[in-house]
Amino acid sequence: MAKPKTIYICSQCGYETTKWNGRCPDCGEWNTLEEGVPAVSSSSARSTSSAAVRDISENIFEINDIDVTQREIRWTTGMSELDRVLGGGLVKGSLVLLGGEPGIGKSTLLLQICQTLGEDHTILYVSGEESIRQIKLRAKRLGVDSGNLYLVSETDCEAVCSAIAKEKPEIAIIDSIQTMNISSLTSASGSVTQVRECSNLLMKTAKSLEIPMLIVGHVNKDGAIAGPKVMEHIVDCVLYFEGQKNLPYRILRGIKNRFGSTNEIGVFEMCGEGLQQVANPSEMLLSGRPSDASGCCVACIIEGSRPILAEVQALVTKSAFNVPRRTATGFDYNRMSILIAVLEKRLGFFFGGLDVYMNVVGGLDINEPAADLPVALALYSSLTDKVVSPDIITFGEIGLAGELRSVQRTAQRISEAQRLGFTKCILPVSSLKGIDSSKYSIQIVGVKTIREAFSAALG
Repeated sequence: MAKPKTIYICSQCGYETTKWNGRCPDCGEWNTLEEGVPAVSSSSARSTSSAAVRDISENIFEINDIDVTQREIRWTTGMSELDRVLGGGLVKGSLVLLGGEPGIGKSTLLLQICQTLGEDHTILYVSGEESIRQIKLRAKRLGVDSGNLYLVSETDCEAVCSAIAKEKPEIAIIDSIQTMNISSLTSASGSVTQVRECSNLLMKTAKSLEIPMLIVGHVNKDGAIAGPKVMEHIVDCVLYFEGQKNLPYRILRGIKNRFGSTNEIGVFEMCGEGLQQVANPSEMLLSGRPSDASGCCVACIIEGSRPILAEVQALVTKSAFNVPRRTATGFDYNRMSILIAVLEKRLGFFFGGLDVYMNVVGGLDINEPAADLPVALALYSSLTDKVVSPDIITFGEIGLAGELRSVQRTAQRISEAQRLGFTKCILPVSSLKGIDSSKYSIQIVGVKTIREAFSAALG
């Protein structure tokens, strides 16, 4: 018997080649070509399939004739934070991919929502990593005892889809896609070919039977969901669990969502009884902050539809090396470098021989331009060793000329700061258009440049 020919498949785009390259010729990514074996296909099957072509002319409709009056069916999961990220709940017939680091809480979250969903719907939980006894022990610890929850430990994707078509559960959970395999494919479980074909098979099953399906996806060493990028294009919703292992807080972020916004986040806390929802993330992120330390400032950012207050900390100290060290956690490193350059050029502060360390407390990642002003204020506070009052909150985008640019949803940010007891808000004066300051008890200070902002905050 001839040895099957070896090919190399790109884990990002699925490009196939017979020769290994350090860089994929199709998508340009480095070190993504993985060894695999092509699927066996007969010439007779190809000729048969080409001869019998389906006629789809009856399925072509004019756009104005399509009825959209019936809204999509959404099922609440029992966790408002998860429902927020999903866009209001689990849509019937949708395919949801949940990714994250090992031990972050993916399986725990899916097993917990089975308690609420199991009150009105039958659920099939398919695990390729644990036995049904292990799942039962974990469910007992989490307090999950729904009678509509059915468990099976299986890795054959075709057998799983056949069981779903036969039993017709209302919800299916696959944990995880990297353990599933199709026996007709010669590649190993978790390979690019297996993940791609299993995802296609699960997608067809979910769409044909109108069954919402939640799939767990592992991540690779780079932090991206393992497998071909086409898997993320196939599914309707991609959720990603973020968080540091040494911190109890977890952030669920929507990367892709065909049924809602991709800007929403859900905040959870890992406890002994599982994941607990954090209804007010601002109070959680601001708890325990110092009141007499320099380099600390509170920022107000918008995540989805709600404002979140987070503490930004900066430490500027003398460097012991010829090249100073710069580190940013939770904030874009390149953006921090730009802000340092603006402070040096426009205000005359010297950071050339100083180490700069930036951190966002609580493990939150801030990518919004409105965080520019609090970051710059924290850098200035640490450099001059002047303390920013804990009752002051700031937000605004900084331009390269040192000017402050307006940001969106100013009223929401001010209301959130007032609710949490802040007494002074410093923001770009251009953001005050349409804002009635008399409606707020908090002092609102509009500034045009970062020099004016520093004077208003530190005097």
